[in-house]
Amino acid sequence: MPAMENTQPATAGRQDPTALPIGILAIAGMTVFAAVFLMAESEAAVGGLLAFAAVAVLGAGKLGLLERVRAAFRDHELTMHTAIVIGALAIAWVFREDHFALLMLTMAMLYLTACLGLNVQLGYTGILNFAGSSFLGVGCYTAAVLTQHTAIPPLVILPLGGLMATIVGSVLILPVLRTRGHYAAVVTIAFAVLFKTFLEVNDSLGGPQGLAVGEMTLFGWGFNSNIEIGDFYASFYMNYFLLALVITILAFALTRRIERSWVGLNMDAVRIDELAASCFGINLARWKITAFMLGNFMIGTAGALLGMILGFIAPTNFTFADSLILLSIVLLGGMGSVWGIALASAIIVMLPEKLQLIQEYRFLLFAALVILVLRFRPNGLLPRADRIYFPGWRPR
Repeated sequence: MPAMENTQPATAGRQDPTALPIGILAIAGMTVFAAVFLMAESEAAVGGLLAFAAVAVLGAGKLGLLERVRAAFRDHELTMHTAIVIGALAIAWVFREDHFALLMLTMAMLYLTACLGLNVQLGYTGILNFAGSSFLGVGCYTAAVLTQHTAIPPLVILPLGGLMATIVGSVLILPVLRTRGHYAAVVTIAFAVLFKTFLEVNDSLGGPQGLAVGEMTLFGWGFNSNIEIGDFYASFYMNYFLLALVITILAFALTRRIERSWVGLNMDAVRIDELAASCFGINLARWKITAFMLGNFMIGTAGALLGMILGFIAPTNFTFADSLILLSIVLLGGMGSVWGIALASAIIVMLPEKLQLIQEYRFLLFAALVILVLRFRPNGLLPRADRIYFPGWRPR
C-alpha cells in the first residue's frame, strides 16, 4: 500500500494537454461524417465513405491520435460525453424534416439501450442470453395491451414494460443458475422459440396477426404529430428521437455506474472464474440474478418505446434471428465495452439501410462480421479498457 500511495499522485497528475482539443475535434469529425453518411444516396457514395472512415481510423492510429482521444475520455469524461450528446442533437437538427433519417437514429439508440442490458448480462457477468428479442417483445406487447385497454400514462408504461420483461424472465432464473456456458445458452434459445410460439397461438394477444400499439403522449402532446411552430417544422420522429436519447443516456449512465462500482467488480469476478469467486465468498446466485433481471429490465423498457414507434407489432418481429442480431452487436462492439456497443449499434442498424444491395443478405453480413471479429479482433472493435481499482490511479 505505501508504494501505491507514492505512485498515485505522480500518475494522477499526468495529463496530456492536447488530449481534450483532439478529442473534441474527433467528436466533431464523427458528427460531420455521420451527417454526410446519412445524406449519401448512392451505394457508391456509401462505400466511398466507409473506405474513407477505415483509412482515417488507421491513419489516426499510426499518428497516435487515437490514444489521445482515449486519454480525453479518461481525463475529461463529462466534457466528452456532453460533446457527444451535442453532436447527436446537431445531427437530429440537420435531419429534422427527414422521417427516415430520424427513424434510423432512434432505432439505433433503442438497439443500443437493449444491448446495454445484454452487456450487463454477458459482458459483465458472463450470462449467455439468446432470447434478447423475446424480452424486447415482452416490452412491446406490454405497451400494446396497456395503451389499448388502460388509461396508464404512456410514459409510465415504459418502465412497466421493463418490469414485465423482468417478471417474465424470472421463469428462467432457476435454469440459468443451474447451468452454465452453452447449456445456459440452450435454455434461452428454447425460451425464444417458446415465446414466439406462445404469441402465435394466443388470440388474446392478436395471434399471428399481432396487435396495434397506441402512440406515446406526454402532457397531452401526441408524439405522432409533426412539430410545427410558426415557420418551424420537424418530423414527428423528432419526438421519439429526443425521448429515446434521454432513455439511452440514463441506460448508459446506469451501466457505467455499475461497471465502476463494487457491483460491477463482483460481476466481473463471476464472469472470469465462478469457482474462484465462490471461494472468496462471492454469492454467485445473487449476482447472476441481479444481472439477468437488470438486463431484461433495460431490454423491456426499450421494447415498450419500440412498440409505440412501430405502431403495430406481430410475432414475426421477435424471432430468434433478431436475438442473434442483438447478440452480434455486443460481440462486434466488444463485450463489456459500452462505446463499442454504441458503434456496433449504429453499424448494424444503418449500414443495411444505406446499402440496399445487401438488404436481403443482412443476416449473412452480420454472421460474417461476427466471424471476422472473433477471428481477428476477439475483443471487439472497441475493447473494454482495463478496470481501474483506485480512483485517480493509472498504471505507468
